Amino acid sequence: MPLEINLTGKRALVTGVSSGIGAAIAMQLARAGCDVAGCGSRPADDSGSRAFVDSVKAQGRTAHYFSVNLATETGPATFVKFAAEKLGGIDLVISNAGRNIFKSAKDCTEADWVECMNLDLASHWRLARAARPQLEKASPSVVIVIGSNHAWSTIPGCFPYNVAKAGLLGLVQSLAIEWGPRIRAVGIAPGFIDTAGNDTWFNSFPDPAAERARTEKLHPVGRLGSVDEIGVLCAFLASDHGGFISGTTLLVDGGRSALMQDS
Repeated sequence: MPLEINLTGKRALVTGVSSGIGAAIAMQLARAGCDVAGCGSRPADDSGSRAFVDSVKAQGRTAHYFSVNLATETGPATFVKFAAEKLGGIDLVISNAGRNIFKSAKDCTEADWVECMNLDLASHWRLARAARPQLEKASPSVVIVIGSNHAWSTIPGCFPYNVAKAGLLGLVQSLAIEWGPRIRAVGIAPGFIDTAGNDTWFNSFPDPAAERARTEKLHPVGRLGSVDEIGVLCAFLASDHGGFISGTTLLVDGGRSALMQDS
């Protein structure tokens, strides 16, 4: 019998839905039966925002989009209020929004640090804190935090992003042990996921195709990850099948971290 992920009637809040991983998460949750309230920094009439709404509605579910700056102190709570009103409550929180703020430790400014910590770390805590009353009403419920493989190992020039992502490991642990058993907390740490933004990265090399092939070979699975793989994993973790998973962050990197060194 095939495994069925059934989230029919669940109400999901997802951040960063106008592109990439967040858009795929929203679509996969809708496919499993969720109504979705999503947010992003883009306006509601942006193509990415409209694509989110269309993809959820195509699965027969309702979708609501909210434009907000999650890096502000009040932004996350404002979005939670919007989502709860539109959906009639919240069962699932997928805290995905973030941005690559890559500097060297030497060149990182105070402004860089504050910007990164507000969006890539504090916004996840603020969002979960604001959603907690809704999640307790809906118990059992779950908070899923999307982090990064940079929490475990990184490369030069990725400061302070890697510091923020390492902090998310502790956030997931604290939420799980302090808010359980009514609320589970789980992290997902994607590695190199193939998004539209990757083209910009690969095109910065003299031979983009060769650089892509080299990058793929660094992974034991022989390829990059897909956004839908992260979306399906979110749906699984939010379902009853993932009910014994809490307080941990799952590293999803195609085996990249298993290599002691590159050849």
